[in-house]
Amino acid sequence: MNDYWLIGGIVADGVGTVPSAVDVRVTNGKISELGHAPSGAKTLDLKGRLLTPGLIDAHVHLGLSSPIRAQFGFQMSAAEIAADIFSSAGAALDAGFTTVRDTGGIDGGVVDVIEKGKVRGPRVLSCGPVQCQTGGHGYYGSAWEPTELWTAHHVPGLCALSLMSGDAGELRRNVRESFRRGATFIKLCVTGGVVGGNDHLNDTQFSVDEISVAVEEAQARGSYVTVHAHNNAGIRNAVLAGVRCVEHGTDIDAPTAELMREHDVALVPTFAVIEQLADTEGMGLEADARERISGVRERMASALTLATEAGLRVGLGSDLIGPNQGRRGEELRLRAELQTPMQALVSATSINAEILGLKETVGMIGEGMLADLVVWQQDPLQNANNFADPDMAAIVIKAGRIVKKEN
Repeated sequence: MNDYWLIGGIVADGVGTVPSAVDVRVTNGKISELGHAPSGAKTLDLKGRLLTPGLIDAHVHLGLSSPIRAQFGFQMSAAEIAADIFSSAGAALDAGFTTVRDTGGIDGGVVDVIEKGKVRGPRVLSCGPVQCQTGGHGYYGSAWEPTELWTAHHVPGLCALSLMSGDAGELRRNVRESFRRGATFIKLCVTGGVVGGNDHLNDTQFSVDEISVAVEEAQARGSYVTVHAHNNAGIRNAVLAGVRCVEHGTDIDAPTAELMREHDVALVPTFAVIEQLADTEGMGLEADARERISGVRERMASALTLATEAGLRVGLGSDLIGPNQGRRGEELRLRAELQTPMQALVSATSINAEILGLKETVGMIGEGMLADLVVWQQDPLQNANNFADPDMAAIVIKAGRIVKKEN
């Protein structure tokens, strides 16, 4: 249908306005009118249910939809890896996510086939491979394997986890290579991580000067840099170098939050992955991962409070990895426990759209916006558990096209 009305629903616009009863007209993939449907118009009756913008996940890893060490250890066929990636993409759409920002793991071919409609999935923005310091977070090769062989684990056009840089010159080359492959933004790891190889959470990685090289290359293309960062030292280095966003931000303190505010740097906390990684045995992780995870959720919750009090733009990202990425909305449920369901929805729609540079096209229900919409079987603003249940996303619309509809 190129011209139809969604009638009889309650609209939550994505910017926090009190939900209200209004009909929404969709024309040629965009929202063309808000009001009351005229008689004789093509209509889809929502039967009093909540209508929201399509959800946005600002931190996904579609390319890590298989067990990481098996995938990058040559233990799986390219066909199985591809099947897992496309399964996760379809599951994201079915959970109500019409846009995602892939923060490392897929190569450009995945974005292309979803955009062409050959595979079901959300709109995907991708950084391609993550930019990592030699021996730093994001490297999962064997200790005996020379670093330069790491890229042999990639499958061109399908999956490419990370590129290693030993200095600013190599980083500049790798950033340029990522843009050549189709990246629309750049991600750096500037601290250690929870799922690490040889790194630790307190490590800082890349100097201010090195990070600045990536920022310079991104800005030359009208783009930006976001960073994987847990500790304050790494975050401050990144902010001073000119990055636009911080992922995770586990240990952000008040002075760091203020520095981020001064430089207009956004934060994307990631709670769902912490819950996921708590099952270290089920995720196939080493025993020391449990020690790394200990206390991360509580510290990240504290960082969320400080960031909110400081007035930062706080987005929302799930960071799910491995085969179990079906309940992506779990991130909204967890955020609703710490804030409110409406705050979680706003973070997952209009705020994420702004962070991704898409605020003029997605993230809210308004005239002229793309018709990315979700009809909820039961109201998630009354019970945030409904965000986490993919079956509660009864109807999903992407750019005006109904891509999931209840039976």
